[in-house]
Amino acid sequence: MRKLRFRSRLTAVLCMGIGIGLSGCSLTRPPAQVEAPVPAQWRAPLPHGGSLASLANWWSQLDDPLLVELIAAAEAASPNVASAAARVAEARFTRVQAGAALLPSLDGTASASRGPVGVSGGSPSGAGTGAGSGSSSSGGLSSSTPITTLQAGLQSKWEVDLFGRLRADRDAAEAKQNSANAKWHDARVAVAAETANAYFAERACQQQLRVSEADARSRAETSRLTDLSAKAGFTAPADAALARASASDASGRLTQQRAQCAVQRKALVALSGIDEATLEGKLAAAPAQRALPAVGSIASVPAEAISQRPDVYAAELGVASASADVGSAEAERYPKLTVSGSIGRSQYRVSGVRQSLETWTVGPVALTVPLLDGGSRKANVDAAKARYAEAVSLYRANVRQAVREVEEALVNLDATDTRTADADAAVKNYQASFDATQARYSTGLASLFELEDSRRTLFSAQTARVSLQRERTEAWVALYRSMGGGWNRQAAQSPSFESSSMTTSPAAKVATSP
Repeated sequence: MRKLRFRSRLTAVLCMGIGIGLSGCSLTRPPAQVEAPVPAQWRAPLPHGGSLASLANWWSQLDDPLLVELIAAAEAASPNVASAAARVAEARFTRVQAGAALLPSLDGTASASRGPVGVSGGSPSGAGTGAGSGSSSSGGLSSSTPITTLQAGLQSKWEVDLFGRLRADRDAAEAKQNSANAKWHDARVAVAAETANAYFAERACQQQLRVSEADARSRAETSRLTDLSAKAGFTAPADAALARASASDASGRLTQQRAQCAVQRKALVALSGIDEATLEGKLAAAPAQRALPAVGSIASVPAEAISQRPDVYAAELGVASASADVGSAEAERYPKLTVSGSIGRSQYRVSGVRQSLETWTVGPVALTVPLLDGGSRKANVDAAKARYAEAVSLYRANVRQAVREVEEALVNLDATDTRTADADAAVKNYQASFDATQARYSTGLASLFELEDSRRTLFSAQTARVSLQRERTEAWVALYRSMGGGWNRQAAQSPSFESSSMTTSPAAKVATSP
């Protein structure tokens, strides 16, 4: 009996040892990391000499609490951020499932039954008069005697990862989980940039509205004075008609500008989820115009800057995931080895008698070898390789697009900064020219045509300055967006990332990350 137990245990140990040894075999996958075309240096002007700095406090540089509040509200209300967070949770659970496949499974079973026992093979009728002996041979049981059966056991099964299929599935799931985390950050950065653009557009619209109101008041006053002069016979009726037409034109532009501002405000309401009346009160209480701060320094090496973009990192992980999928599909073409085992205990109760029975088994050790599948597994491998090639192409295209976006934002920001002084000087001088022309017109030394031409050039210069300020804020936000919004891949790979980043309050997240 002891020898039998020793042989059984030895068999189990050998089976597990062989399985673990064979599980070291794995197939070669395509490269999980590939090179991408990144220039050696930027082909655009860099601020502050191009030293590396963090974008974590990007929005706090403005000293505008309302903007930070709007971004936090937009992140909380954004369906894109919510969807990205749900995909993170799904990827995390998929990763757990893929990792669990590498471990043995263990199931417990329990059952209970009660029923009559069947007695067969009784004595022949002519066997003699030994009824008593016949009764003792069947143990005193009749066909109506109930018997209770209790059974409990453990069953285990393990698929030995001979050629790395399960490990490849785990690696693919882990890459997809990290990619989902990066895409969640990218969604937050996108929402922050969109909200900031809407906020700056609202501010620019209000500034343009004030310019239009001043222009309309000036034209209306000129029209009133010209009408009085025409009625007194000092001004030609044609000049009076021109003044009225100019005032009407300005009034129409003012109405159009008010409508544009109303539409822009509704867009900000939709983004932030804040009630329109509440938002109007907050906008009215906040300063109307804030100067943009100096742009934070940018990494002089493009590869360093691009690596901090969550969308680029997600595309890079897409290559790693596709590589693991190729390894998994390739391993499907090779044999599979599974080891099973079970232990159990049964108890039978009948007529006050109890009998227990213990059982255990090691095996079967099953080897499944694919022989004929009509080319299905080979087709799956080819499809996985095609998806890998696609992932590599998308990653490289993503890197090229990222470089383009950063350089475009740098060029636009530098150009708008250079044009700002010229725009301010133009408005200042056009204003002086208009004031002088209006003074000359009041004394009869200038015609109405000269006054209207001077007013038109002043209005155009003021409108151009507002548009330039809007372009500058767009370039400022575009640089934030193209640089990854302060995201850091080291933080994404830290162990506490999953638990901390998904539970941080929106206000805290805006203050610390985007």
